Amino acid sequence: EFRRVLFRSAPALAGAEMPGKGVVIQPGQDNIDGENFQTILVMKALQELGYTVNAVQNAKYPALHIAIANGDVTFMADHWNPLHQAFFDKAGGSSKLSRTGGYIKGCAQGYLIDKRTADQYGITNIAQLTDPKIAKLFDANGDGKADLAGCVPGWGCERVIEYQMDAFKLRDTVTHNQGEYSAIIAETITRYKEGRPVLYYTWTPYWVSGVLVPGKDVSWIEVPHSAHPDGKDTELPNGRNYGFEVNTQMIVANLDFVRKNPAAAKLFELMSVSVNDVSAQNLKMKEKGQGGWDAAVRHADAWIGANRTIFDAWLNAARAAAK
Repeated sequence: EFRRVLFRSAPALAGAEMPGKGVVIQPGQDNIDGENFQTILVMKALQELGYTVNAVQNAKYPALHIAIANGDVTFMADHWNPLHQAFFDKAGGSSKLSRTGGYIKGCAQGYLIDKRTADQYGITNIAQLTDPKIAKLFDANGDGKADLAGCVPGWGCERVIEYQMDAFKLRDTVTHNQGEYSAIIAETITRYKEGRPVLYYTWTPYWVSGVLVPGKDVSWIEVPHSAHPDGKDTELPNGRNYGFEVNTQMIVANLDFVRKNPAAAKLFELMSVSVNDVSAQNLKMKEKGQGGWDAAVRHADAWIGANRTIFDAWLNAARAAAK
């Protein structure tokens, strides 16, 4: 599946201003609306450097990493480090892929429940769901087990959740629902609005935390100890443990391309957008007429307009690297 890209043609500038002239770039992305904005910002920056940027190609994360390693896709803007480490390694790791900078830092993820239930029953830890009476509070389909709105297979988070279902002995009392995330989280929000208890996995930046606000509507719950399929320690510096490391979204690119294109390499290293800016854009997508690729192009244009000085600094550094 390819998406239309609505970009204005860049003005004809001297070679030094357009180090990417004559080079074609193929962006890749999982088909997740919440990642359109990040991808488009990189595409627009590359275009201003003179690169010819094709419409984005969609694939699941594992396949994208392999496509980038093979050179069929040039880059993706939404590699989650360390969540996607296994995909990175399987595709050839640093011998085939470039991964530099820190595009979006401070991306938290984990399990949440509605604050009312958390406060009423003193629930602070997912291990409490081994108690059938506590688990039953979050039963959405009448089978007596808690329903966890979980993670789509192929995203990476499902590996962690599935591992923790066993590690924390939750199988008998909790069902990990792995349907299409947008559908199961919509059902979760509906249940919350009806005043019913909810249990779900989510991440930031994403619009969900703008609708169900942590600390106000919902509460993060901890895990009893670190339990990660890759043996990671997930305890945070403050001593809390939400079962997942804080991630950085990074730009992963084909290593051969990066070596031949120092301007793009420098751009990938320098680009940085705040997690709050991405969450704000993701929440805006929920407004009428603000969802989908074309709206994200408008949001990216608005962000660039508001942050033109920063954007130009990246471009100028990229041009300098090409000289």
